[in-house]
Amino acid sequence: MISTDIAIIGGGIVGLATAYRLTQSHPDTSVVVLEKEDRVAEHQTGRNSGVIHSGVFYTPGSLKAENCREGKRALVEFCEREGVDYEMCGKVVVAADESEVPELNRIEEKGRQNNVEARRISLEELREREPHVRGVAALHVPGAGIVDYRGMAEAMARCVQEHGHDVRTGAAVRDLVVNRQGVTVETTRGPVEARHVVNCAGLYADRIAEMSGQDPGAKIVPFRGEYYELVPERRDLCRHLIYPVPNPDFPFLGVHFTRMVDGSVECGPSAVLAFAREGYTLTDVNWAELVETVTYPGFIKLSLTHWKKGVQELMQSVSKRVYLNAARHLIPEVQMEDFTAPRAGVRAQALRRDGTLVDDFLIKETDRVVNVINAASPAATASLNIGRLIVQTYLDPRLDTTQVKA
Repeated sequence: MISTDIAIIGGGIVGLATAYRLTQSHPDTSVVVLEKEDRVAEHQTGRNSGVIHSGVFYTPGSLKAENCREGKRALVEFCEREGVDYEMCGKVVVAADESEVPELNRIEEKGRQNNVEARRISLEELREREPHVRGVAALHVPGAGIVDYRGMAEAMARCVQEHGHDVRTGAAVRDLVVNRQGVTVETTRGPVEARHVVNCAGLYADRIAEMSGQDPGAKIVPFRGEYYELVPERRDLCRHLIYPVPNPDFPFLGVHFTRMVDGSVECGPSAVLAFAREGYTLTDVNWAELVETVTYPGFIKLSLTHWKKGVQELMQSVSKRVYLNAARHLIPEVQMEDFTAPRAGVRAQALRRDGTLVDDFLIKETDRVVNVINAASPAATASLNIGRLIVQTYLDPRLDTTQVKA
């Protein structure tokens, strides 16, 4: 058995950012990160679109808006210092037809309220920036970029270890035993005694919250996002980042084109119900998890309200031609043969019993456990500020050391 001041469950970018912030501000506080896989960043962190979000899409005053803006600055500083590949290349948000212009106007206004530059550009400038895109109106958002999130997470893990703390892989959490003195975390590598626990378990965050004795108030529903990659000779179809006007009824940004830090170009993601919390293909099925999802009252209500959207996303998943039509919404000349086989990630999206999707970060606490229940996009961009928030707001009052540095 090992003992520690803080045990962090989850070796994704939010858990590692929290550990990193602790080692910087509380150097005498012992920290252990518990990750069930054999390496960090194996799930949401290592399988996302690699975008540094600007904060332009998020509700003013929300945790997403505030932490994305500040987290982006911290991300750039960290990547510069640790040699992680990134580029602030900017993006365009394109209204493909007149029906999307009102929502584009609302995004522009959100940008103003969030202090994010989002400038309306002419169609001539749009063609100069992205010659293959077609639309009736567009915003240019210079404060967006691309980054190697897996590399960033690995750099954080190294920093934590260099400060003398443990990043313990292959340590799946099986149970939490909470008492007045602390928490015993039962893992597949043996028990860990901790004064306090931070739950950053992503796709299983609600399960860990329940183990801690807290009602998470929502259930994690897994949505698989599939990406196609453009063949090398067609990478010139996208120079930087190209986004559609998103549907305001969903916390997903729609199929977009992204130039990655390695020079490749991806198109995606879709957003279809995954049949397992870690179901990266259509044939990955965990029947117990699937039944738990589809019988959840919140999912039933969501499905009844938005069944047409669900069918559309499922068709995109099973039909390359349907996916191609979604891509042509932005770049009409893209062809079937331009796409290579897709990869996929799974997004952990919290869903309430009333059928509403949790559209902001959701953090709750008990006396001994801080539960990060919903940390969907832009959590990777915002991770260093989420880590700071967790330390300053939830951990600092519990620790017998000095206040966190500003």
